[in-house]
Amino acid sequence: MFIAVAGKGGTGKTTFVALVVKHLLKAGRRPILAVDADANANLSQALGIEAPDSIADIMRAVAEERETVPAGMTKDRYVAYRIYQSLAEGKDVDMLVMGGPEGPGCYCYVNNLLRGFIKDLAANYRYVVMDNEAGLEHLSRRTTQNVDIFFVLSDATVRGIRSAGRIRELADSLKLGIKEKYLVVNRGQPGDIGVLRREIESTGLEFAGLIPSDPAVIEFDLHSQPLVYLPEDSPAVVAVGEILTRTKIL
Repeated sequence: MFIAVAGKGGTGKTTFVALVVKHLLKAGRRPILAVDADANANLSQALGIEAPDSIADIMRAVAEERETVPAGMTKDRYVAYRIYQSLAEGKDVDMLVMGGPEGPGCYCYVNNLLRGFIKDLAANYRYVVMDNEAGLEHLSRRTTQNVDIFFVLSDATVRGIRSAGRIRELADSLKLGIKEKYLVVNRGQPGDIGVLRREIESTGLEFAGLIPSDPAVIEFDLHSQPLVYLPEDSPAVVAVGEILTRTKIL
């Protein structure tokens, strides 16, 4: 199963991805490939995994000839070898990091590689969970395609909900092959949903649930503790579990 998470900046995508991984592990749904497709990569910290070399770093090293392609090997084959080598392997969760662009504003080659390698690697994993960068660009680059479950996160604001709706519209227009699309409202209060209901319905996304503000998440972030170690009774952990049950992932 391929699960991807999107949303505007500051909505808590990485936290949500980490808690999805936490629940999958608890339910024995393994092995898992976690993909950090955000140029501002920090999923490794949330998962408690040492950050591997990123695809972008590898591409820069090869492009700048800081790494020599062995004789008899094409550049593409060498890059493929280095990316497989950079995969951070854990007991039940492996991780791949996209990293920043290889040049001023250019992600094209990196994204092409990412699409190809995720497709190849996915066959080895029961679940692939992708943390995307903020905004809409990852959709137009088509790194998020052929996804089983697409979660769009929003904060509890009209602006955030409307941004989620635009993400859905773009995903639909690009025909990315996404099977199911859901809206998750993060860091809100139960009463917020009633106020925002009309905006939520206008997004065209099925509402999957609300994740309440959680002091434990703030405390873990403050002390750089992996979010996968949040206690089971943490409000955010409980809410994400309910969302995964409601969307039939668990």
